[in-house]
Amino acid sequence: MTDRPLVKETAERTAAVSFTELNARRLGPFRRFFRSHPRAMDAVVVLVFVLLSLPNALLVLFDGENWFGVAGVALAAVALAFRRDRPLLVLAFVATLDVPVSVVTEGAGSSGIATMFALYSVAVAYPLRQTLLAAAVAAAFSVSALFLIPVSTFGDAPGVIWLLSGFIVMFLAVAVGVGVTVRRDREHESVLREWAARNAELASAGERNRIAREMHDVVAHSLTVMVALSDGAAVVMKRDPERAAAVLGELSGTGRTAIADMRRVLGVLRAEAVSGSLEPLPASSSLMQLLDGFRAAGLPLRVTTTGPRLPDDPAFHLTVYRILQESLTNVLRYGKGVTLVDVTIARAGDGVELRVADDGRGAMGPVASLGSGRGIAGMRERAAIYAGTVECGDRPSGGWLVEVRLTVPDAVGGTGNQRGKEKDDHGAQHAGHAHQDSAR
Repeated sequence: MTDRPLVKETAERTAAVSFTELNARRLGPFRRFFRSHPRAMDAVVVLVFVLLSLPNALLVLFDGENWFGVAGVALAAVALAFRRDRPLLVLAFVATLDVPVSVVTEGAGSSGIATMFALYSVAVAYPLRQTLLAAAVAAAFSVSALFLIPVSTFGDAPGVIWLLSGFIVMFLAVAVGVGVTVRRDREHESVLREWAARNAELASAGERNRIAREMHDVVAHSLTVMVALSDGAAVVMKRDPERAAAVLGELSGTGRTAIADMRRVLGVLRAEAVSGSLEPLPASSSLMQLLDGFRAAGLPLRVTTTGPRLPDDPAFHLTVYRILQESLTNVLRYGKGVTLVDVTIARAGDGVELRVADDGRGAMGPVASLGSGRGIAGMRERAAIYAGTVECGDRPSGGWLVEVRLTVPDAVGGTGNQRGKEKDDHGAQHAGHAHQDSAR
């Protein structure tokens, strides 16, 4: 079972909840209640129909003991209770029932109001073409019922039948219009809900990718350094206990740093406001601390920085930090016979170039990856945020080369020149140097 269905389900549920809350603010309390309790609305429709139709049926009953009017109202009321489940069937029933009831009661009893409610339900449930066809048939039944009533009913005003026919057609048209409007509103809400679900899914997937990238960078770097330090400590334990103790101290410090980094990453998952300790890595000294940690793990680094300082943008600093971290972690993990690692951080104008090159000896053969395969992809994702590129591959003279180009978010930010600053650890022998025999 993959995570994608879970992400989609969560996104749709979140989007549905958010859209429901937004829609609830637009609807009034009564509409909101009946929207969530549709059967209550059906009961109200039946009650309104009975209140409007029953008085005439009772008059017919009291005047001539004609029970057909009351029976017609009762049958139509029962049918309307099922209008939501079988709208076409209910419309056909009440429209057909209107003819005999109107004829027998000489127009005093009728189920015409039930026909309006049923036609509204059809307009809500079916497309416009089917609704118009159903409306035409229902209008034909209702109007024909008027013409089947005895002529004596209208007395000396035979034109009244045409006036009543016009009113019937008008009321049925109103029912269709209201139903079509409600249907379109609901379709619009459905489209908005789907749009919200898609956006929530994209946001969720983007956030998951960002967290996965951060987790990869933190875990891969920290574990690689800790493995190298522990291997180095084991090598020098008997020969140089003091050096071994120092390496174990570095190992402990790396573990604590990894825990702190993990807390920063997991901080984005917390619902409440996070504290300052869970914000991105500070930029002032973290790069130097990172490089010192790799030196302690056994990498012979030579660091060169040129140009003005990096801009005072924590996100940009974090991008530089993670890219260097991943590049050096790969050297530590896969490097073979590495005696020098050149790290260059150069800023010129609105561009920053990062270069990490090691001099690993021997041809690079195909090896199985020890990581998750997200390292280089993660670097490219980070660089793309700042319109940058990442190029990496084998060096002709042996070893591995990573070149990164980034665009400074604010070219004016940052002053001070660090040109010419170098630190050469070429030839340094550290306890963790035993990792160099591993395959890249």
